[in-house]
Amino acid sequence: MECIVFNLPFWRTLGASTDTNAVHNTLGAGLKRTDDGMLTVTDPTAAYLELTADGTSPYLRIDTSSGETIEKAHEQAEAESKANGDKQVAKPLASIIVRVDVTSTVTTEGTVADGTASDSNGSTAAGTGSQVSPATTTVVTTGRAQSLTPGIERSHYIKAPGKGTVRVWIQETRGAVVPISDARANVRVPFDVSGVRIAAMALVLLLLALWRPGSRLWRIPFDPDSPRQRLAFAGIMAVPVVAIGASIAWQLMNSMPLAFHIAGEYTYDFDQYGHVAESLIAGRTWLDLPVPDQLAATADPYDVPTRMKLLADGVSPIYWDYVYYQGHWYSYFGVLPAVLLFAPYRLITGHTLPTAAAEQFLVLLFIIFFSMLVLRVIHRVMPRTSLAAASLTVASALLGSQAGYLIYRTNFYQVPFAASLALTSLGLWFWVGADTSHRPVLSIDRWQAGDARPLSLPRLALGALCIAANFGCRPTFTLTALLAFPLFWPQIRALAADLAGRRVAWRRTLRAPVAVIVPAVAVVAPLMMWNKVRFGSPLNFGNAYQFSVSDMTRYVTPLRDMPVTIWYYLCLPLRFVQSFPWLALSPAPMPVWGYYEVMVGALFTATPLMTLALVLPFLRRLEMHGMRPWLMSCLILAGAIIVFDSYIGGLGWRYSADFGYLTALASIPGLLWLVNGREPSKSLAGANDAASGDGIAHVTPWRWLMRWTVVLLVLFTLAVAVLSCFVLARDDALISNNPNVWHQVQSWFTLL
Repeated sequence: MECIVFNLPFWRTLGASTDTNAVHNTLGAGLKRTDDGMLTVTDPTAAYLELTADGTSPYLRIDTSSGETIEKAHEQAEAESKANGDKQVAKPLASIIVRVDVTSTVTTEGTVADGTASDSNGSTAAGTGSQVSPATTTVVTTGRAQSLTPGIERSHYIKAPGKGTVRVWIQETRGAVVPISDARANVRVPFDVSGVRIAAMALVLLLLALWRPGSRLWRIPFDPDSPRQRLAFAGIMAVPVVAIGASIAWQLMNSMPLAFHIAGEYTYDFDQYGHVAESLIAGRTWLDLPVPDQLAATADPYDVPTRMKLLADGVSPIYWDYVYYQGHWYSYFGVLPAVLLFAPYRLITGHTLPTAAAEQFLVLLFIIFFSMLVLRVIHRVMPRTSLAAASLTVASALLGSQAGYLIYRTNFYQVPFAASLALTSLGLWFWVGADTSHRPVLSIDRWQAGDARPLSLPRLALGALCIAANFGCRPTFTLTALLAFPLFWPQIRALAADLAGRRVAWRRTLRAPVAVIVPAVAVVAPLMMWNKVRFGSPLNFGNAYQFSVSDMTRYVTPLRDMPVTIWYYLCLPLRFVQSFPWLALSPAPMPVWGYYEVMVGALFTATPLMTLALVLPFLRRLEMHGMRPWLMSCLILAGAIIVFDSYIGGLGWRYSADFGYLTALASIPGLLWLVNGREPSKSLAGANDAASGDGIAHVTPWRWLMRWTVVLLVLFTLAVAVLSCFVLARDDALISNNPNVWHQVQSWFTLL
């Protein structure tokens, strides 16, 4: 694959002449060459370079300015911008869109007809021979628009088959500075070996080898108590630890303050948590950010036309998505990440913790804790499944929980989501593991009511502490506390019976409720006080006072948008295109204007195995060892949160993290049933034992097909998650944030 398929351009151009007809190309009237050799677009309708191709190579090369020249041009543009009072001066583009047209002249033999002759009187006489009239036809081959960047040489090669006049169109706006010098036809494409590409192919082959129905993993029982399997889990988790850890280290060493302002517009400051940490250290509840006098004197600053008038008059800074309340700036995001991460880092180092580093650290914790939770639920639902089924389920659950989106987007919007997902996963892991009936524990750790299974008090307390802490991160996740009722319903019912019958001293009986309530109150009470001091109410987070797309003190999501928004969250279709990255944003039109963030797909389309959560109510004959009510509650809670988010927040890609993890948990029995099965004729005991018997030899053709289906769907979901990072026009588009990476991967496929 590497030497032949991905290097086909090299083999195709071995006979290229490499001839060029001029030192510089002919420029169209819409381009002007600058003193440093770059091009400026003066008229997009005539912005092209013209040259000649002899047909010996189906590729041409775009020559760009050197890195040093581009850097100097950037510095000069910044200096001119400051000298002109922040009026922006065009800088050389990091990504350039070009299109190549080839005009060829094709000569044919013409048509054959009987010869005729005409005399001076106009009469004709039939000839005895025939005449051949040669014909020429002009054929214009229009190429497809392609992006390139100066930093990636492989992206400079463009497909342009044909012989004749070649026009390279620069498809950029008027005034754009393009770091292109010339284009060269008849070129040879160099041989290229990519270690990243080889590693990606090796990873896919490895996953196929491990998960294919005939692999050994299907014959090894999943045993969470096995030291070897625990060590294997630690080894697997070391991969994201190393990868994300390297990114965090880079962020800590290279990150800069993320504040941007353009004259006449809002100020975008993405170090919001850093400002909160500074205020905490200084003993303030408000942020130490300047408030313009004109804004402070405004009677209704939340009115959008009023704010737009202030911006048009040059009033600055007016911060986007910050809370403005009674003359001060605030943050409506949960304060706990600032308390636990940003403030300690500031105290230790004297610097602001980069938001991306904090977000990635929290995502790493979530990946580890959620994987532990899913494995614990798998063992509770189906105690004797296989390692292959368990690993596929974990991979599917992580993708369904929007881990891919959170890994990619690292600004402050994702910090509360990542923090709450990590805390919720750890809290539920403690709660699901609170059953001590199969564990030797100290008597002080053990609590039991009636004949119900005993519970671990420390696990109850730690789980409650983690879940209550969501009140200081993403409050929506505090609803997860409701899952305690179906999970511990046998103990709750036994507790009520003991109290009603006065069979046990109430002090001993209430140890478990106290173990849950006290840690929760210890966390929530200070957070409520924080809200009350700032906005006068324990439950007021200040989100109504934010400066964003609308007047949030009056905004209400139109009810006509609700059904459509819910549909988009669940079933927005994937939109495939012909060019890299083969995915595009899917349009999501609303009946009435409302907030929405463009998305690639939805929960059930981008992660199709999540639809197995809908099968859960129908798996009545599948033994789940008491976990069915809890998993059904996860599904119901996910549905309630979808409705809540649709009404409160509108349509947002990141909001899928509010309910994705719950849907992923509810999909576990369906996925295990699909790959393991259960024959209705068998007894329930051992019916879900995927690893028992003689292994793969006794798997039916239907079950073999289902296992392959699940494997391919997991790989498909992984591909969608990866390609979503390269989608154009998405928020924080990679082609803008890191054009070198985007074009490096694009170049793997565009020349084939």
